Amino acid sequence: MAVEKSVDPSDTTHGPLTGLRILELGHFVAAPFCTRLLADLGADVIKIEPLAGDPVRQWGRQVDGAGAPWWSMHARNKRCIAMNLKKPRATKLVLDLVRTCDAVVENYRPGQLAKMGFEREKLEAVRPGLVIAQISGYGQDGIYRNRAAFGVIGEAIGGLRYLTNHPPSMSNLPPVRVGISIGDSIAGLYAAFGVMAALWARDRKDSNGAGRGLSLDVALTESILSMMEGLLPEYGVFGSIRQPQGARIPTAAPSNAYPTSDGGWILIAGNSDPIFERLVTLMKRPELASDPRFKGNRMRVENVAELDRAIGAWTVQFTAAELDRMLENADVPATLVFTAADIAADKQFLSRGMVREVQDPLFGKVLHAGIVPHVPENPGSIRWAGPPVGAHTDEILRNDLGLDDCEIANLHEEGVVS
Repeated sequence: MAVEKSVDPSDTTHGPLTGLRILELGHFVAAPFCTRLLADLGADVIKIEPLAGDPVRQWGRQVDGAGAPWWSMHARNKRCIAMNLKKPRATKLVLDLVRTCDAVVENYRPGQLAKMGFEREKLEAVRPGLVIAQISGYGQDGIYRNRAAFGVIGEAIGGLRYLTNHPPSMSNLPPVRVGISIGDSIAGLYAAFGVMAALWARDRKDSNGAGRGLSLDVALTESILSMMEGLLPEYGVFGSIRQPQGARIPTAAPSNAYPTSDGGWILIAGNSDPIFERLVTLMKRPELASDPRFKGNRMRVENVAELDRAIGAWTVQFTAAELDRMLENADVPATLVFTAADIAADKQFLSRGMVREVQDPLFGKVLHAGIVPHVPENPGSIRWAGPPVGAHTDEILRNDLGLDDCEIANLHEEGVVS
């Protein structure tokens, strides 16, 4: 088990984004996911959350008095200040924080930031060159801009939900959800990429936009749509609507989940001609490689049902573990279907630090996913787990905003912060 070492307070380098400061005005998933990616690579992220805490503290299975373990990873490496943004004094505190930041990331409904007193003009007035990333369901304009949306809405409108199902001929059940809030996370990923692109443009001395801050408008719906491969081009050229494929993919074969003798599944991706030849040789069916029905990927896709039946008739003779070893030795891409327990014990994940044991003040030892991307020359680190509500409030007010103990006490008494 990889154990995250405690960080030396005197060490001021925590990854390639060390020195970058981000203010997070977000809740739930999309904006916090964006800032977590940046914080993992060294950025100093200051998260403003309600006095009662971010809603994700209560999502999923919970520990009495501590909340949901997801928070431990969701808010790691962030300094959290609890603040009532409806209080007039909170507006000034936020603007004072903006003055020290390179970017602001938010995911309120369009127009809400301005209603709270944080119009772009006001933010830029205190911090010229500020990058502002706004994540919303449908974008900052358009006829749907005011409609409520979460990740699942983006997944449906973006085209993903329709495809996450078995073919209509096999099931009349509703389309299956991916299993996580993938729409939010993908939007957060695009926002993180956009923040870095905007900072690059701002800080380039030879750029026409040098010194100028940019606005980023990231929609959940559009983030999903942009991931949909050939869905739109195929419709535009052929008029065809891509259909659900179950465990298959529509562009290459064989690529499916196949049954095993112990009731499990083995995923096999024999997508190229050389791999397919190695697979059928292992199956002791080398004639399939020259069979006109399966000669080349196009023909394999056209005859995928027959091909899958032949492969399934072979895989069901062996256990999942046996098949995994056999296919690895034959250099055929394949894997078991991993559960959380499989991931936590996997030697590859462990050797690359993608499963880490982190000490959490709320939960004790917690397993976290590691940092992506790996930057060997200047890796990020898990400096601390998601903190308790208001853990850094006084620190930020004192060290970042220069308030004295009396001023801080007054803010607490007035219910501005906690």
